[in-house]
Amino acid sequence: MSGVGFFKRLFGHDQRAAAPTVDLTLHARPGSRFLIIDDSPTIVAVLSRMLQHSGFEAITAYSAERGIDLAETELPHLIFLDIVLPGMSGFEALRHLRRNELTRNIPIIMISGNEQATEQFYLQRIGADDFMKKPFTRNDVFSRIGHLLGPDQLPHRHLTMPVSSMDRAVRLAG
Repeated sequence: MSGVGFFKRLFGHDQRAAAPTVDLTLHARPGSRFLIIDDSPTIVAVLSRMLQHSGFEAITAYSAERGIDLAETELPHLIFLDIVLPGMSGFEALRHLRRNELTRNIPIIMISGNEQATEQFYLQRIGADDFMKKPFTRNDVFSRIGHLLGPDQLPHRHLTMPVSSMDRAVRLAG
């Protein structure tokens, strides 16, 4: 697959087939901020676009150290944290965020391309709220957000929308 073809599908320019519909019920309350900490520009771009399309503000960091700084200053409503990062790992960053008074109660979804039971057990022991395996879909992302933040923090509204080619690209990017 060519790089151009991948990015056309990633950003919705692939017209090969009609997209199936997905029932999305989650839309942002004004001011909802999510922090994405991942060293993959593709994952950051795709996840940011998904969130922004639904009205969330996406704050991004490509390293754990920068992500911790942003978490402390921006106090996001939720953090997506990759496990494998350059320098400090996602495990170390999670431990740091849970020990910090400012960030200890922010929900954290760990993301990784490796879905090992031992990883999930370890993540739960040090305080991750959820685990999302790459590749992920729009439904994976928003079902976890809805589960962790619930209707008291984010209003729900029924909407049927097509699955974008972005979702298919995330599955390929894994």
